[in-house]
Amino acid sequence: MDLGIAGKNALVCAASKGLGRGCAEALAREGAVVTICARTDSAVRQAAEEIGAQVGARVQWVACDITAARRPAISGSGTAMSGSARSTPTC
Repeated sequence: MDLGIAGKNALVCAASKGLGRGCAEALAREGAVVTICARTDSAVRQAAEEIGAQVGARVQWVACDITAARRPAISGSGTAMSGSARSTPTC
């Protein structure tokens, strides 16, 4: 299926497992430039590496808690995401 999103930025939250991870995998397969985030640094890093290996694409990652009332602390390879997110799936 061609969704017409190749080369577009996509940020997927809660993507270290479950539906969020499934969304990230599907977007990466479609050629989107995917950045994933989740609360646990090691889990989101591992998910990004696994998705990238399965799909043959670079998947950026950010460890952050988007439920925090204050500005979330961010670490990871996705902190320098260029451009703007064109698609922000929340599963």
